[in-house]
Amino acid sequence: MREHRGPAFVDLQVNGFAGVDYNADVSSEQIAVSFAAMEATGVGLCLPTIITSTFEHFRDCARRVLATGHPIIAGLHMEGPYISPQDGFRGAHPLSCVVDASMDDFRRRQDAADGHIRLLTLAAEVPGALTVIEGAVAMGVRVALAHSNATTAQIADAVSAGATMSTHLGNGCPAVLPRHPNVIWDQLATDQLWASLIVDGHHLPPATVKVMIRAKGPERCLLVTDAIMAAGAAPGRYRLGELEVVADPSGRVAVPGSLTLAGSSLTMPQAVGLASLWVSLDMGVAWGMASTQPAHYLGLPTRGEATVRWSNDGATVEQVAFSPESHQDGG
Repeated sequence: MREHRGPAFVDLQVNGFAGVDYNADVSSEQIAVSFAAMEATGVGLCLPTIITSTFEHFRDCARRVLATGHPIIAGLHMEGPYISPQDGFRGAHPLSCVVDASMDDFRRRQDAADGHIRLLTLAAEVPGALTVIEGAVAMGVRVALAHSNATTAQIADAVSAGATMSTHLGNGCPAVLPRHPNVIWDQLATDQLWASLIVDGHHLPPATVKVMIRAKGPERCLLVTDAIMAAGAAPGRYRLGELEVVADPSGRVAVPGSLTLAGSSLTMPQAVGLASLWVSLDMGVAWGMASTQPAHYLGLPTRGEATVRWSNDGATVEQVAFSPESHQDGG
């Protein structure tokens, strides 16, 4: 057995958990139950993520999440709607809700969320992107790039405007891209961008994880789950907003009959164990990518402490304990 204890995990991208979809019309009580289930996997803080949608849908989802008053909420992650409308780059986001970037729209959404949007993911090339990046950063919001078909110059301009992270690097793009240059290489080579990675073997295979972490350096990589309601639940049919998806026994979550992935069923202890195993990282280094480093990226202290026990190879999580007390890292 391998065991490690440290600051509880901080997940920057969670669309749902334990049978509850944060992008659907569910009760705040149901959301609170899902947060408790997430805590049981060692997560002390998270950014509930609301994907591309109308203003009204975003407003209603944000208010239901925030009404829980749960201490696990470090803010909200607004992923879209300022993303590429192109198939492949758009991923599982609904085309009908994709719009150009606008500070008027972003301010409306931030006001509806009572100022709790802490992370915004957009595409660098959409009209209005640079103005929104600058405006959001001035409001204290972190800005990340994804679901984007940006050129090398457009990515550089977005970074100059204040973008600081690549959301789920290596995903949110077509299965086939030009060999080089492409949006993955350009972001991987941009030292100013942190990289969040979904280490589940479906979004990124082990060799890709190894190369990306070596290229960025573990200190610039953050582990996220991009979990949907299938995480912490049995395989089966689920939803991400209006989209029906299937979580199979391997943990892969996708649109039925399609190669399009739609979130994951990953948990943070699984991500840490696999990152350590695939990249030959000390467990403490992999742990930091899922706890103190995302907390530092947000400028927040961690919340609580977790203990995880894995199988000897680190591939299987055997036991997790979470305590909301102790540890105040980050900032």
